[in-house]
Amino acid sequence: MKETARISASTGPSLMGRTLLALHASGACRLAPKSLAGIGVIFMLHRVREDDGAAFAPNRILEITPSFLEETIRTVRELGYECISLDEAVNRLQAGEHGKRFAVFTLDDGYKDNLTDALPVFERNGVPFTVYLTTGLPDGHAEIWWVALERAIAAAVAIRVKLPAGGEITMFTRDAAEKNAAWNRIYWALRALPEHEMRAEVRRLALLHGIDMGALTRELAMTWDEVRTLAAHPLASVEAHTADHFAQAGLSAAEARSDIERGLARMETELGYRPRHFSYPYGDPGSAGERDFALAGALGFRSATTTRKGLIQPSHAKRLTSLPRLSLNGDFQDRRMLEALLSGLPFALAKPVRSLGID
Repeated sequence: MKETARISASTGPSLMGRTLLALHASGACRLAPKSLAGIGVIFMLHRVREDDGAAFAPNRILEITPSFLEETIRTVRELGYECISLDEAVNRLQAGEHGKRFAVFTLDDGYKDNLTDALPVFERNGVPFTVYLTTGLPDGHAEIWWVALERAIAAAVAIRVKLPAGGEITMFTRDAAEKNAAWNRIYWALRALPEHEMRAEVRRLALLHGIDMGALTRELAMTWDEVRTLAAHPLASVEAHTADHFAQAGLSAAEARSDIERGLARMETELGYRPRHFSYPYGDPGSAGERDFALAGALGFRSATTTRKGLIQPSHAKRLTSLPRLSLNGDFQDRRMLEALLSGLPFALAKPVRSLGID
């Protein structure tokens, strides 16, 4: 069966989803200036696995199914893109080669399903890809706190979150609607905190609701043996994503450098090479800025990718440590939405002045 966007029976597509579908249906994307589509795209993925159908699954936006990954590869090829490695894309940018558009596939963090579910799709299609590895995951000490928070809310009938200065959020979580409402309020309240404080509160909630965060990391993340298996594959490259997955902009300059360098050291020890490419944890404007872009350059990375939304333009040859990506979002698993995004028109309409920049 053809993969379509995950759409709630009660609410339908999101506003963004409806906008993308409308742009596609109107034919506006086909009429958009070709320059908006740029010279290529770097796709951002996290997890690739079958949908378990859970009614409460806020982290589903970080997941696509193997069949939609296959459809994405088929779509970009039908649209005339060449699927190439990240290294080759950087080569072309540096050389000013702007012929056939390229598509690069990248996956963040180091989930086990990158090996078990994504790799077979890339193998069948002969497509190179990059996994950006947070080394604390195979080491067992990095926390997949966003999944821990989801599971704590899923396990609870009511939840109380402690905030600084005696503040708190208390909400019922008896059904999927209440759990989704609690997630939307709690997640963003926690993200507004310094990350050390946010993680401490998630650890408290996890303990209170029976979630073993160490076991969660072991369940979801690759081991070093699995990382080595992936790194040895001719289609795969494993690159850097810090040791502990902290937002770089929230750290001091020394802490940010240390988080990257500790990850590099672990990869050199375990894999026998120093990564040449980097991805900023979270990667949004609040999590990585000019200081961090300069640090990536000073550490010698050939490129560094953000989560700022956009397509690759020739001007990015001068911004190789702040490259935008196009998220393969689990809520937008629809070829029509993908084609609308690849036209570049949504970015131009949203940001008419900055649509050709790093955003």
